[in-house]
Amino acid sequence: MPRADIPVVDLGELPGHFIRRLHQIAVAIFLQETEAAGVTPVQYAALQAIANQPGVDQRTLARSIGLDTSTLAGVIDRLEARGLVQRNASPDDRRVRLLTPTAEGLELLVQIVPAMHRAQARILEPLPAAQRREFMRMLRTLVNANNELSRAPSEAG
Repeated sequence: MPRADIPVVDLGELPGHFIRRLHQIAVAIFLQETEAAGVTPVQYAALQAIANQPGVDQRTLARSIGLDTSTLAGVIDRLEARGLVQRNASPDDRRVRLLTPTAEGLELLVQIVPAMHRAQARILEPLPAAQRREFMRMLRTLVNANNELSRAPSEAG
């Protein structure tokens, strides 16, 4: 028997509930489209960011993609174990590890980017074409305005 003092909350009215569900759906679609590559969305983001800025250090990379440094370390461990990235000591500070994509990592990106784009299109497909840009604008507004509340704020927003 439900307690009378417990409020009834309609989960269907909570933005956080729908954001969580959309995240689940986005991950599922990404994994469907990129199954052959065997990378997660977070691994893809890290590898793509490293390819975009070869020689980036792990701390800067973590800030750029909005991950905490300990989570990123595990992601880089997995990418390095697969031969997709290399860690090299910085010539300026031996404690700092600089990340570069390997030839295999770059080749994986060449293969996966079309599938990643298909996944992104599938996520937005239910929206009328005219609303997709507006939806993305609103998402950026929410993320940028709430960025500092994140466990791992992103410099990119």
